[in-house]
Amino acid sequence: MTYLTYLRRFERGLLVGIFLSMVFLFSLGVVAREIGGTFASNFAWIEEAVRLMNVFLVFLGLGLALERGRHICIDVLHHRFGARTTRILRKTIDLTGCIFCLYLVWLGIQLVQFVLRTGQRSPTLDILMGYVYLAPVIGFALLALRFALSFLGTFNRFEKTDTHMPEAAE
Repeated sequence: MTYLTYLRRFERGLLVGIFLSMVFLFSLGVVAREIGGTFASNFAWIEEAVRLMNVFLVFLGLGLALERGRHICIDVLHHRFGARTTRILRKTIDLTGCIFCLYLVWLGIQLVQFVLRTGQRSPTLDILMGYVYLAPVIGFALLALRFALSFLGTFNRFEKTDTHMPEAAE
């Protein structure tokens, strides 16, 4: 198996774990509010935790979504040109996407450093908010990787099926 296969499996496992944790915590919060009375105030942290987990869920899923061809795409132009022009257009989109994502990673790292220096903490969880700002940094790094791999021809993200995913054949 390739490193990309391991990365895919890790990403999927992490996303499933985050999602199931969110469901469990949110359900626990609902039950605590319904039957807990004053006891429910001890679970006020759950809403913030679920909200922060949702941020990580969204950003960590960016790379997998691109690889599976699930990002929004205006494909009207793709069908109007010949094969060579379409290939150049797609390579240009991948290169531009990779460069833009790397720029966002760079900006995100600066933002994380700034927020960590301020010492800002979350209200109920009391964690440094700089760690929360790592979600877009990691997400856009994974997205840049997928744009680069698409540019290099490792997979064809413009296919509308999941057959280009190596695990689909396993």
